[in-house]
Amino acid sequence: MSTHALDHPLQPGDLAPNIVLDAISREGKIALDDFRGQSPLLIGLFRGLHCAFCRRHVAAMAQLNPALREKGVQTLAVVNTPVERARLYFRYHPIPGLLAASDPVRASHRAFGLPGVEADAVMSILIDLPGELPQPMGVIEMDEFLNRKEGYEITEADQQMMTFEQEQLVGQFLIDREGIVRWSFTEVLESGLQTFKAPNPGELMSAASEVAT
Repeated sequence: MSTHALDHPLQPGDLAPNIVLDAISREGKIALDDFRGQSPLLIGLFRGLHCAFCRRHVAAMAQLNPALREKGVQTLAVVNTPVERARLYFRYHPIPGLLAASDPVRASHRAFGLPGVEADAVMSILIDLPGELPQPMGVIEMDEFLNRKEGYEITEADQQMMTFEQEQLVGQFLIDREGIVRWSFTEVLESGLQTFKAPNPGELMSAASEVAT
């Protein structure tokens, strides 16, 4: 797959790149060009499944999938997890109707301009999630706590994805039939909730209605 790294996330009006990835939810490849001329596409570019909040982002995208399909919008979740590890996870945590793809080298994240963040900056953040965490926690402590709580076992494949020098920020992009970005959401790095915040469902569905017309 040949893609170029950008120095800023794609914005509405930008042409989305074609990326080709290994499918998780079925055999073979998934290419963004497969959707062009056919249907709008919501693509979510996430960290690996080792990230508890990315697992939740994937589940939240799947929950919106039926309503998006009614509007003619397809969805694709991309995770920074090796394909065999991802397939194993979804085998035991099936999400019917979800189209998902593996990108262990973060090529799609770079192509959409999603930045990495130095590990030191991430480690300095405290996450405060009342009802989820017993107290504000650092990122590593939080991940360990939530993974234990949810029974997610970190494997060697997960460990490999966690050795990147930079932490990957995530984003979602709504692309029209012509391949143009019409709406985007990009994670912001700061203490509190925003770093792991998902898009507002109402804003996303409103954008999907406009793209579908």
